[in-house]
Amino acid sequence: MKIEDIARLANVSKSAVSLAINGKPGVSAETRQRILNIVEEQNYVPLRSVTNRSKKKRTIRFIACKSPDLITDQYQSLPFFNELISYLSSEINNYPYDLVISTFDENTILKELNEAEQEQESEGIILLGTNLTKKQICLIHNHYENLVILDTHHPDIKVNFVSINNFLGGYLAADYVIEQGHKKIGYVKGVPTITNFKERKQGFFSRLQESSLTIPDNFIFELSAMEIQNGIEIKKTFELLEELPTAIFCENDYMAISLMKSLKSIGIIIPDQISVVGFDDIRESLVISPELTTLQVNKREMAIQTLNQLDQLINKSSATKHVQVNTSLIERESTTSIKQKNED
Repeated sequence: MKIEDIARLANVSKSAVSLAINGKPGVSAETRQRILNIVEEQNYVPLRSVTNRSKKKRTIRFIACKSPDLITDQYQSLPFFNELISYLSSEINNYPYDLVISTFDENTILKELNEAEQEQESEGIILLGTNLTKKQICLIHNHYENLVILDTHHPDIKVNFVSINNFLGGYLAADYVIEQGHKKIGYVKGVPTITNFKERKQGFFSRLQESSLTIPDNFIFELSAMEIQNGIEIKKTFELLEELPTAIFCENDYMAISLMKSLKSIGIIIPDQISVVGFDDIRESLVISPELTTLQVNKREMAIQTLNQLDQLINKSSATKHVQVNTSLIERESTTSIKQKNED
């Protein structure tokens, strides 16, 4: 954790962070308190103070790697990542470690990580792998043995992974809409495409194939994966369709909420005309109207499994593990069955 990271989290300059930490005038009381709260939460220790740190707890480092289209400087404000980090911060209280959060550029991650480790050495590393390639993961693992990769997985790498069982989630989503009687099914895929989305798609289409169902090309749509939009392009696409799908699965909740906003703006009624299913069960899925049917990801269990694996690595008491946390379908008001439609 660098002073730049504290400044970014507090949305202030580096000089403001320095003034607040050193008790000097020049920042408001409110800003000073916000900075000091973040310093405490992130267990930040200035370089000159490292030798004086308390020996009571060791450090675990959580790393996110910035990319222009997925993990931005504001990634912690996104519901999925915010909840995941909150559970990690809570569950680590069960271990003799402090959690520090670092954000590096994906193109210079190893260099920045080495610098951070020289400033504040950690016992182990949790690497958010959502947007990382196999090559990038192997690069870090070659230099840091006590490593757990979170939120992605590559079955051919001998590294510890904790990820979502995305295939099962996609399969359950398809099974649900099929059981609801839907045969005209649409699919929304995310941009950019990541490993998680590919696995969800494989599970979804696997279940469709079992029921001899296919999705026509004009029922496959694209939306931004990491921001909620009211997309002009998708509105135009739906306005040009001669017939509508009766149910649509979206690869995550951001896309599902964007889709629902867009459809409602052109007069399409959810779920009367189109049922919508998302994935992740972020907090916003309960705020949108109608509330979103979605695949719930057990983020707390992901945090528990991650910290357990890393603790075992640190204590040399575990072999390499690939853990996948299952999902469960949460039925809400954005979906209805074909039978219910006909009765209404």
